[in-house]
Amino acid sequence: MARFTRSNDWGFPRWRGYGSDRGATQVRMCDRHGCDKPGDRPAPKSPNSPERWYFCEDHAGEYNRNWNYFEGLTAEEAAQREAGERRDASGFANASHYGWSGPGDGTRSRDEMRALEALELETDADFEDIKLAWRRMAKANHPDVNPNDPGAAERFRKAQAAFDVLRVAEERRTYKP
Repeated sequence: MARFTRSNDWGFPRWRGYGSDRGATQVRMCDRHGCDKPGDRPAPKSPNSPERWYFCEDHAGEYNRNWNYFEGLTAEEAAQREAGERRDASGFANASHYGWSGPGDGTRSRDEMRALEALELETDADFEDIKLAWRRMAKANHPDVNPNDPGAAERFRKAQAAFDVLRVAEERRTYKP
């Protein structure tokens, strides 16, 4: 009897797609004792360990609810790790939603609120009102208009800085790629 050795690739080694082996695919089962669902969600066995458990969706959720990141560390080591991670992640704390405080509807950052206050505007002012207030303050406090008033130059710089903050925020808010 002749043995069939011909392939379906017709001489092209990548004719079939990747992962289209002819054999049965291996399915890893959930590592939770007694579970017969596929374990397709990896979870670390311990902090900073390359070893992983593989759970189904239900048991991965249970594992995550009970996960203690500082398990096995002394209080000093846990405090040191937390301080290091806070230092490394400090840039995220400067995001605009962390900077929000005070009156308004929560759409403006703390810097925007200070800029509106510098331009003597309410928190719900739109960009047209901002432009009008900036022009009014710039005309009234320009150093060329008030050459003998040193406070006018400072008020002019303050109004210009406030307008720049609000202009950049408005551009960011209305940007559509």
